[in-house]
Amino acid sequence: MDSMTLIAIASIFTAGLTIAIGGIGPALGEGKAVATALTALAQQPDSAPTITRTLFVGLAMIESIAIYCFVVSMILIFANPFWSQSVATLAGN
Repeated sequence: MDSMTLIAIASIFTAGLTIAIGGIGPALGEGKAVATALTALAQQPDSAPTITRTLFVGLAMIESIAIYCFVVSMILIFANPFWSQSVATLAGN
């Protein structure tokens, strides 16, 4: 195998791993946050506006982690800096 093929394989594998791990963590965190918020709402219904506002801010922050992982995987697939360096090296030979 040439270096371009190895870089492509490593990039695709790493992008898949990034999405897999980056999707599982936030999904578990969001589930736990919603379950805890529902429990808190059941115990303190008068605090509903405060709990829901805090829940939505927390969910947005948790979801941003998944978005960052998605961006990293897209960079690895479509804008990989190693491909540019490898092409430049191959062109120089």
